[in-house]
Amino acid sequence: MMRGVRPGRAGAASWLPFLGTLVALCALFGAGAAFDLIAPPFAALLVVLFSACAFVALRGREAPPPLSAEPPRDEPPPAPRVDPRVEAVVAALPEPALLLTPGGEILTANQRVALSVGPAKVGDPLSFLVRVPEVLEAVRAGAQDGIPRRVEFGERVPLDRWLEAHVVPLRLDPGRRGPTARDDRTPDTVLLTFRDLTHQRRIEQMRADFVANASHELRTPLASLLGFIETLLGPARNDVAARERFLGIMAAQARRMSRLIEDLLSLSRIELNAHVRPETPVELGGIVAHVCDTLGPLAQDRDVAIEIRRPQEPVYVLGERDELIRLFENLVENALKYGANGHRVEVAVGIERGGTPAAVVSVQDFGPGISPEHLPRLTERFYRVDVAVSRDQGGTGLGLAIVKHIVARHRGRLGIESRQDAGATFTVRFDLVDVPEKILLKSKV
Repeated sequence: MMRGVRPGRAGAASWLPFLGTLVALCALFGAGAAFDLIAPPFAALLVVLFSACAFVALRGREAPPPLSAEPPRDEPPPAPRVDPRVEAVVAALPEPALLLTPGGEILTANQRVALSVGPAKVGDPLSFLVRVPEVLEAVRAGAQDGIPRRVEFGERVPLDRWLEAHVVPLRLDPGRRGPTARDDRTPDTVLLTFRDLTHQRRIEQMRADFVANASHELRTPLASLLGFIETLLGPARNDVAARERFLGIMAAQARRMSRLIEDLLSLSRIELNAHVRPETPVELGGIVAHVCDTLGPLAQDRDVAIEIRRPQEPVYVLGERDELIRLFENLVENALKYGANGHRVEVAVGIERGGTPAAVVSVQDFGPGISPEHLPRLTERFYRVDVAVSRDQGGTGLGLAIVKHIVARHRGRLGIESRQDAGATFTVRFDLVDVPEKILLKSKV
């Protein structure tokens, strides 16, 4: 068998005939020049020209063949096909769902996956999408033993949230048989779904915080009562002056507990009816005037003047009278307590005609105001800007939380504006309603 010639040696062999020709031409022209047959300059010129032609010819002969097309790259095998009916079921699931191979490659995913954990690409490993070792291990173990699993995990970026992954091994092709009897029962796919637990966890945290705060608020006056009772039963039993002073403190602490329990019960009742919108027409101007008259003695004690402005025409909204009274009592009472050094509180009732007509009630004080960092949390339960001042004023930390829930039940809007050393303004807006005359006459009767 003939051996192939290497490219380098073949190129060298092709140079030999031309090299011999070039040497012969040089010798011929050299001899001609020696015998004066050809002038030396012309002989040299002819040698150079023949050398150049030989070089070009050889370069053309040795030119490499044109480059062939780049060989095709190795591509991954296509992902297994999924039954369209199975894809339709996965797409219709109400939760983010992916169908995976036993090895963890994505077969199909519904659109909710992109909104929950990110965009999923068919054929990619699950680890490209979910970087939680517990979830990946649950998928691997479920594909091996066929046992469903649940995994809860938290994420801190970009926001704190909690998710639950539910791993369900499936066998979608029961007709495919493996080499052993066990292989016939081994899952050939894994369904992975996610459930967002963030809202549930936040509610649980709020409930725990509420119980802790309520317990603390009740424990403090209760401990004070028990302490004074023990003192009165012991060293101060026969001390009349101490007994009178301690009884006064005990009465104040008992009233504090009573207010706290009343606020807790009010908040509970409002929350129970949060989704039931009141349907009774009530006139806001009269309710606000009644509240200001009721709080007149407190305003006089604090040396604060209440200025009320209301339109001549009645302002009707759909509401529950007792809850609206409680709402404006809390707002005006807060203004009297925490804005007393301004010596003036303005309460205004009006109507906004632009866009959707609305009834507007604003309560403005001219006290020290509220720092901007406190404004977003003012309506949280038991949140206080200054705990000591709030307790000295007899506050429970639930007043504005009650206001928020009453406004929400009446489908209203609460606005808070304040600047340091410039007072605070609380504004409530409700949808204005037109009340037929016959209903007004009936309500007056």
